[in-house]
Amino acid sequence: MIRLFLAFCSFLPLRANHLFGAFLGKLLFIFSSDAKNASKQNLRICFPNLNEGDLQDLLKRVLIETGKNLTESGLIWNQSFKENTNLIRNIYGEKYLDSPEKTILLVPHIGCWEITGRVIADKRKITFMYRPLRSSKQNDYLLARRNQGNLTMASADSSGILKIQRALNKGELIGILPDQDPGEEGGIMAPFFDKDVNTMTLLARLAKKHNAQVLMFWANRLDNGRGYDLNFEPVDLSINGDDLESYVKVMNKSIESLVRKTPEQYMWSYRRFKSSHSY
Repeated sequence: MIRLFLAFCSFLPLRANHLFGAFLGKLLFIFSSDAKNASKQNLRICFPNLNEGDLQDLLKRVLIETGKNLTESGLIWNQSFKENTNLIRNIYGEKYLDSPEKTILLVPHIGCWEITGRVIADKRKITFMYRPLRSSKQNDYLLARRNQGNLTMASADSSGILKIQRALNKGELIGILPDQDPGEEGGIMAPFFDKDVNTMTLLARLAKKHNAQVLMFWANRLDNGRGYDLNFEPVDLSINGDDLESYVKVMNKSIESLVRKTPEQYMWSYRRFKSSHSY
């Protein structure tokens, strides 16, 4: 059923695709759903000063963008990298990729993160870390669409860590989405929207070990199905100290600053604060 839905979405031009996604998002807002409930909880935690009317307005916009994220994924996964690249309208900060330093791309769950690595992979090699899905069938389906050409996927385990370190040592780009709970191992508590949350340390550890530059990398979703803007922005994780905890705190603060600019495009449906006892 999911495959049929994604296949249907892949046939819709981006404007129609996003209109369909917005319609689904409005349904999520009207009816009770896990996405609505989790998003509302997260927004209350992160924006405690919003009155109920403003909270509901933001929640509606968040769910509309959530719907777009769902429908656009089917389109992006079933297109070639070149076709994905044609959806990009502007690229800001691309010059930072020309640095001789080893480079780690910090990719938050904001905008259209699925298109980021695919656009880069149209011209150069990149390895992205991912967390395998519980369903082996769904995982195989997604892996077949993600792991191709210059784009290599590395699972979030010891073998995957070795894979991304090899890529980094070769001078290739690596991408990590660090704003999910890493579980009991591999994380430390660090502030995010003034709440301590379990935060991945891998990106910070790799940046320290390899003296690598870190670039925040995201694809901003444009209105009316016009496409996406790609953005690269340097993040100095050592600005407040050279210890691991300081690196992780700066990483979270950088993600938070980005989210505050376009909060409706962030993935609020994920229970990011489960480790902070805020639910």
